[in-house]
Amino acid sequence: MTKLLRDRARLAVSLLFPLMLIAGLGSVLQSTVGEVTGLDAVALAFTGVLPATLFQSAAAGMISVVEDRENDFSRELFVAPVSRLTLVGGKVLGETCVAFVQAGGVVVFAVLFGVDLGTGQLARLVLPCLACALLGAAFGLATVAALPNQRAAMQVFQFLIIPQYVLAGVLVPLRDLPTSLDVAAWAMPLRYAVGLTRETYYAGTDGYAQVVVAGAATDLAVVTGLFVVLLLAGAALFVHRERTR
Repeated sequence: MTKLLRDRARLAVSLLFPLMLIAGLGSVLQSTVGEVTGLDAVALAFTGVLPATLFQSAAAGMISVVEDRENDFSRELFVAPVSRLTLVGGKVLGETCVAFVQAGGVVVFAVLFGVDLGTGQLARLVLPCLACALLGAAFGLATVAALPNQRAAMQVFQFLIIPQYVLAGVLVPLRDLPTSLDVAAWAMPLRYAVGLTRETYYAGTDGYAQVVVAGAATDLAVVTGLFVVLLLAGAALFVHRERTR
């Protein structure tokens, strides 16, 4: 948290990018998606950009694990009389907190641009957003733990994150895709995080049926399962690389 607040460039970029997606693309899509579905395209974009921001921020923050390895800081951590999973879990929770700070900015921008977001609705979004951030951190851990250095991690992350923005339905729910794209879309972890958040936001409204793709129960089960698998796999890879280098 201290690093984030001192890094003004990172703060600015992390807030401006979702702002452009919500205000810019959301407004552009209003004339097409809004007229077809009857939903507010800006609100629809918000329910995708919010979990995507949490997921990406937490995942990208785990690159510091590689930096700690290169600086031999992780070896110093291993001296602590706690399990390796505890150390990795602490890193995951730390990046989750950082992601929530950035998500707070997204919520403020959304309200300023007219998204209907009451106190009750915001309270219901807390747990899905927490799940999105934890999934992103676990995904980032499993990815960077398998990579040799920080440069490789930066390059690979761009390759893994950008397609998810396209195929996870961040701006609009995706249906009736060609078979090849549909298979790729269902393989994207971010898709389930977006679906869970969007279904929570629209729960009890007339637009719920239009935004549901997999269903809240399916999305929650997949997010939970992926988090556990990715966290354990990432921790195992991290410890293995530390012991064999």
